[in-house]
Amino acid sequence: MSKVCEYYFSPQSPWAYLGHQRLVDLAKKQGVKIEIKPFDLAKVFAISGGLPLAKRAPQRQAYRLTEMRRWSEHLALPMHLQPTFFPVAADPAALMIIAAQLAHGTEAALNLSGAIMRAVWAEQKNIADPDTLAGLAFDCELDGKQLLKSAETASVQAEYDRFTNEAIAANVFGVPWFIYQGESFWGQDRLEFLERAFQK
Repeated sequence: MSKVCEYYFSPQSPWAYLGHQRLVDLAKKQGVKIEIKPFDLAKVFAISGGLPLAKRAPQRQAYRLTEMRRWSEHLALPMHLQPTFFPVAADPAALMIIAAQLAHGTEAALNLSGAIMRAVWAEQKNIADPDTLAGLAFDCELDGKQLLKSAETASVQAEYDRFTNEAIAANVFGVPWFIYQGESFWGQDRLEFLERAFQK
């Protein structure tokens, strides 16, 4: 059986940012293929009981910041806990990632995803801004202007909708979410368990 891990995420998520490169490195080490699936988290929240950050209770919001700080320090990843451009619309970035995957393959899409996440959480950039997205793509040696055009096509939107529907069907309710050989793992703090599954 080939080793394939489905990777559901939203590019504005701090938890996806904290886990992204570790997943990429882990999959490469274990010979696992990643199927990259950015999806509409707001749509999934609406049917799974999740709440956008602003609607969560104050104590939950405060503890979220504590955990983000802990993980940022633990992983030595630079992170603004309350970045200038957050919350931010994730659709434009997600569509560009899908466009990159379709045109250039999974590795390019994973690289671009990492750059977009860093842009939000480490570099204080607005990933809903087309010029910012184009610049991030160029930094990844991709044609940012062409990807912006591709991101607006019906085929890319159809993939985004498909990934969202697949997430709903798979009972996904948060990000990042990994599915490996039928087993789900929610959160960057579950990567150790995912690694064990890869090794079986």
